[in-house]
Amino acid sequence: MNVKVFNIRLNKDCFQEDQNSMNEFLNSVDVKLSSANFVTTETLGFWSVVIIYEEKIGVVNRIKEQELEPEEKIIFIALKQWRNDLAEKLGWSAFRVCHNSHLISIAKIKPQTLDELKNIKSFGERRSINYGDDIISLLNAI
Repeated sequence: MNVKVFNIRLNKDCFQEDQNSMNEFLNSVDVKLSSANFVTTETLGFWSVVIIYEEKIGVVNRIKEQELEPEEKIIFIALKQWRNDLAEKLGWSAFRVCHNSHLISIAKIKPQTLDELKNIKSFGERRSINYGDDIISLLNAI
């Protein structure tokens, strides 16, 4: 078991950044237990969040597109096209759907089920429900 502590500052300039950092981390691990407490001092207040977690299975660390095998590049390009089309349809930036690093992990691991997809870094329950069927279908079509 591992432990990580996040401090979520209430300052408008910092709050969203702190929250995004914690959410990205939460999507990349299997959370076993968490605890949050509000901390106050004479000059500021913030949320302190303790996360007890285990690393997810199937995490691919910082592989670049250039390091993909030819078959994996084909998968990555198809996933990228799917992601860009979906983002355009939704009026979003492409990274809101999935980062390139997520797509690279999918291309490397090639999950065959939604449960396998959930084990990929940053693919928790929500992303798997929203995009999992499309991704698994795309992988099976290639």
